[in-house]
Amino acid sequence: MKSSGQTERKSVPVLVSRFLEMMAAERGAAQNSLAAYRRDLEDYIASLARQNAKAETASTDQIRDYLAEIEADGLSRRTAARRLSAIRQFHAFLLSEGFSTHNPAQIVESPKPQRILPDVLSAEEITALVTTAAQEAQAAEGKQAFKAWRLHALVSLLAATGLRVSELLALTRRQLAAEPEVLTIRGKGGRERLVPVSPQARAVLNRYLALLASREDGGKAAFPSHGKSGVLSRQHFALELKALAARAGIAASRISPHVLRHGFATRLLDHGADLRAVQQMLGHADISTTQVYTHVQASRLTRAVEDFHPLARAKGRTKTR
Repeated sequence: MKSSGQTERKSVPVLVSRFLEMMAAERGAAQNSLAAYRRDLEDYIASLARQNAKAETASTDQIRDYLAEIEADGLSRRTAARRLSAIRQFHAFLLSEGFSTHNPAQIVESPKPQRILPDVLSAEEITALVTTAAQEAQAAEGKQAFKAWRLHALVSLLAATGLRVSELLALTRRQLAAEPEVLTIRGKGGRERLVPVSPQARAVLNRYLALLASREDGGKAAFPSHGKSGVLSRQHFALELKALAARAGIAASRISPHVLRHGFATRLLDHGADLRAVQQMLGHADISTTQVYTHVQASRLTRAVEDFHPLARAKGRTKTR
């Protein structure tokens, strides 16, 4: 028999597991996201335990104390904001399922993360990269021809679509050949989107697909390799990309698949593309993620004014008679 006033409680591991099941089933959270939620919530619950508190009865002040604790431990504001997001969603779940009577995280202010502007290659550098890949593919012979054309196709497609590298390398032959003008991409959380493919990139893909069809492996992967998985790995592609950049006269330290994704978004906005359209093509769930590229534009415009506007150039000069 339970004593009066005693309420039935679920153990914390069960509550977290139920929350993660909900996130997977109802919101399509990916495995990496679920693992991050679990780590963040376990750290938060351990902090509450040190205060002899439980998640079901936690207070707003205790959540703020936890955020101050992880800041003192040297965690970045970006990490703190991510953890608070997990805590908010967890407490909203506890409230909706009747395990708690309120959501103490609802009014906790989010730490404002420092905005890190993405690196962006110039249009000339991207052209040099793609041109070098094209020249090497045209000149390659024998066994090297397939690798050269594979790299040319990867770089052309990445520069023209802004795909995540995981989405790029997960493409199948059927996806590449399905429609000439668009790709159907299944991104984070299982969300599908259509991404246009430029005529120039499509021409490279068609040449690559013809070469791929002549291979004897007959696999489904669009970008196969001889590794255990049968698919080109992210690490191997990144190394090939850096080597290509060096041959194109670009510092290898400045290049990565994600830099080409940044370049795609920035070029679109430079030429007047709608922010919502760019969000859809990049597969961002939240438009605030896409808005970082507007800050890239603002930064570049500010530098342009400082460098070239006559009044800005005269700012530091003294007037002579």
